Amino acid sequence: MKNRFLPLVCSLLVFAGLAAHAQQKPNIVLIYADDLGYGDLSCYGATKVKTPNIDRVATEGLRFTNAHATSATCTPSRYSLLTGQYAWRKTGTGIAPGDAALLIPTNRVTLPGMLQRAGYQTGVVGKWHLGLGPKGGPDWNGDIKPGPLEIGFNYSFLLPATGDRVPCVYVENHRIVGLNPSDPVQVSYKDPIGTEPTGKANPELLKMMYSHGHDQTIINGVSRIGYMSGGKSARWVDEEMADVLTGKVNQFIETNQKKSFFVYFSTHDIHVPRMPHSRFVGKSGMGPRGDAILQLDYCVGEVMKTLDRLGLKDQTMVIISSDNGPVVDDGYQDEAVAKLGGHTPAGPLRGGKYSAFDAGTRVPFIVRWPGKVTVGTSDALLSQVDLLASLAVLTGQKVGAGEATDSFNTLNALLGKDPKGRDYVIEHALNNTLSIIKGNWKYIEPGQGPAVQKNTNTELGNNPQPQLYNLKTDLGETKNVAGQNPHVVAELTSLLKTVKEGK
Repeated sequence: MKNRFLPLVCSLLVFAGLAAHAQQKPNIVLIYADDLGYGDLSCYGATKVKTPNIDRVATEGLRFTNAHATSATCTPSRYSLLTGQYAWRKTGTGIAPGDAALLIPTNRVTLPGMLQRAGYQTGVVGKWHLGLGPKGGPDWNGDIKPGPLEIGFNYSFLLPATGDRVPCVYVENHRIVGLNPSDPVQVSYKDPIGTEPTGKANPELLKMMYSHGHDQTIINGVSRIGYMSGGKSARWVDEEMADVLTGKVNQFIETNQKKSFFVYFSTHDIHVPRMPHSRFVGKSGMGPRGDAILQLDYCVGEVMKTLDRLGLKDQTMVIISSDNGPVVDDGYQDEAVAKLGGHTPAGPLRGGKYSAFDAGTRVPFIVRWPGKVTVGTSDALLSQVDLLASLAVLTGQKVGAGEATDSFNTLNALLGKDPKGRDYVIEHALNNTLSIIKGNWKYIEPGQGPAVQKNTNTELGNNPQPQLYNLKTDLGETKNVAGQNPHVVAELTSLLKTVKEGK
């Protein structure tokens, strides 16, 4: 009689074990800021601007000092983050125009797709900038696909590209939000389209003047890159964008609170055009860029409040980072340079967005998961390309052969159990110059191109000669010591060559 119940008991024990394992899988909230520099947060040393909500997450979690985006620009960083593959391995993954086709192949394993396999509900809210639609670009007035839903997300609410590029509409899942079919959207990145005024021809209509580029179709008093007509009922209002996006993130969390969920909150802040809500205007004393930092911090706080209110804080891993380093004047006359007031967006680092120097890719990176992640500061070497492999291990998934080929499991470093992290990190700059960091050494391969990007006044790090820096003694990369250390140059040149030839 006893034995007849044994299979049932065993089954119940197995089920209980699986249920317990499932409960160990955290919700994951990835907050990915735009153009946020290493020195832009008070928890990273900023004194002219305060970010109490992000600081609180850092105080309750682990703040990394040596974490890197894969690229110094947005589209390739995002591609690498979601695919686990360096974007420079695939052609067409530079800064994408607003009408680009989907850049991520629908048959490629992705971070959200992997988490879907683990039973997660997956959502993306905010800036996309990875293309939409088939080859030739999307049908803006019909079903806009393939897109996020075809590469692993259950829900999406997007800016199709960036805030400074048309079309200036939100796309929810496969459709433009609020589009009137009698007023179809038309987009061109080649020739003027429709009769909309442009910044170049009608500067008197602008509420924020452009400084370089950004002089085409005017939407909401701001001229953009590209031409757009139609879709008047669907156009976003820049000043309301942060609230709209944060609301959608919180709605997604509310809807999926009883399930395992992953939400990728890709903020627009602090990218241009910097048009924060009136609640933040003038509050930083640093002009729109500083005010946008305050707005970003507020948005993080609102998401944290939602997790607290729903009792999800202890079951949720929160990751906060940025797609690349900072840029001050990136195309609009918003007084960002004049009102810095001693603030250093890159902190002690050299360069910025677009640059091969470390400020291009060394970014804030904070992880919080109460009771699971060590509290404090870590110098472990991290790359965002590793999130896919690391979170796969965390959620009991396996990454197959040929999938996420550049993504390594650095979960122990993310949790604070490993103080070392990666053996090396690869960085990618605007002109496809690659760099490698290993130990205290950083090597920048010889590259052509200007030393300084004139429009943004950013040091790009281009040099026809090899560059080698000892980051332990020279974090600001001021002294090229390649000539004094030929053996180190040879070692890192060889390692970089091996990585390049990998797949």
